[in-house]
Amino acid sequence: MTPHVDRAARNQAIAAAVSGLQQDLISALQALVRTSSQTGDEGAAQDEVVRLMAEDDLEIDRWEPNPDGLAPYAESVTLAGGFAGRPNVVGVCAGGGKGRSLILNGHIDTVEIGERTAWRHDPLGGEVIDGRLYGRGACDMKGGLIANLFALRALRRAGFSPAGTVTVESTISEEDGGAGALAAVLRGYTADAALITEPTDLAIVPAHGGALMFRLHVPGLSAHAAVRDEGVSAIEKFALLHRGLLAFEARHNETITHPLYATKRNRAPINVGVVRSGAWPSSVPEQLIAEGRAGLAPGESLGQLKEQLAAEIAAVAAEDAWLRDHPPTIEWLEGQFAPSDVPVDSQLVTALAAAWESISGRPARIDAATYGADMRHFVNTGHTPCVMFGAGDVRHAHAPNESVRLDDLVTATTTIAVFIADWSGVV
Repeated sequence: MTPHVDRAARNQAIAAAVSGLQQDLISALQALVRTSSQTGDEGAAQDEVVRLMAEDDLEIDRWEPNPDGLAPYAESVTLAGGFAGRPNVVGVCAGGGKGRSLILNGHIDTVEIGERTAWRHDPLGGEVIDGRLYGRGACDMKGGLIANLFALRALRRAGFSPAGTVTVESTISEEDGGAGALAAVLRGYTADAALITEPTDLAIVPAHGGALMFRLHVPGLSAHAAVRDEGVSAIEKFALLHRGLLAFEARHNETITHPLYATKRNRAPINVGVVRSGAWPSSVPEQLIAEGRAGLAPGESLGQLKEQLAAEIAAVAAEDAWLRDHPPTIEWLEGQFAPSDVPVDSQLVTALAAAWESISGRPARIDAATYGADMRHFVNTGHTPCVMFGAGDVRHAHAPNESVRLDDLVTATTTIAVFIADWSGVV
């Protein structure tokens, strides 16, 4: 810590610097939101990130991940389509002393805009209305990326430099498995700790769930609709299997005992998001393909859940005369999300909680997430302790009229800046 400057005075200077940068922060987020970066098309938005990093004189590393290097992890990420024109961008602020190192991570990719008529505001407009900034990615998670960049900028604007190396990452492909974050880990970007600014509604999240992506093939028997009883509808047979999956979901929830999941209503959701069946309105559908996602909690493995789901499908099929002789099949897709967690009493959680309390005057809220996240790549592969913390509510992510509350974004930015100072030290 800088001599002759106590923590309270330092934090006041940091908060004042963030306040002075607030309009620049908003403008930077608007520029990012106005630059489309759906998964698979992140290049233009990364150009904007490079510009922001260059303004802060960060040492910039920009590269396209190598699919061959990621091939051993093919189940965990999506490699289809490759990464040409889809660079990762990393900016490094070398430590000026012997402080602990830190990674600040965020993903640049977003989901698709969806049906535009469902939006009240331009999904690529970055409009600010009643203290909220609207647009695809504003919440998930371009707001978090901007918070990371401006936290470091504010710390330096306040007259301090990190004593430990601070690395700011803008990674691609999180929405379909996190190939970008994993590629950064494999490139050697590890640290004493990592913080991902996912939209956690300003809670500290040291535990997140996993997601097992599956494709279910259900056979039927085609017949003319006029004599449909002579056929077997694959749709009707899928309905049986779907009820079985929901029953399994309820039983699975009861087995999850992780303390941070105690208040979660649905700790490991199962969702079927895609169903394709039939070829003609007046024909009984002879096949159905359903694609879905099954959740799991920290402490559970993808392999374990695969066995359980397959057994559940087989058990339901065995109770039906048609499916018993024509069993459905299940396959596992790319982009599997393993769960991960770090101890609630770890130095990382304690330090971030202290930074939050110093800014907000309130105790930190410690929570768990039921979704999969890039955090697993840092914890499971990079052996880097990692938590998530950021502005925005996940309920607004992926939804029409996605937005982030700007006051919360400023609070998150200030907290992160103080956390950098506490964790890495300053000179």
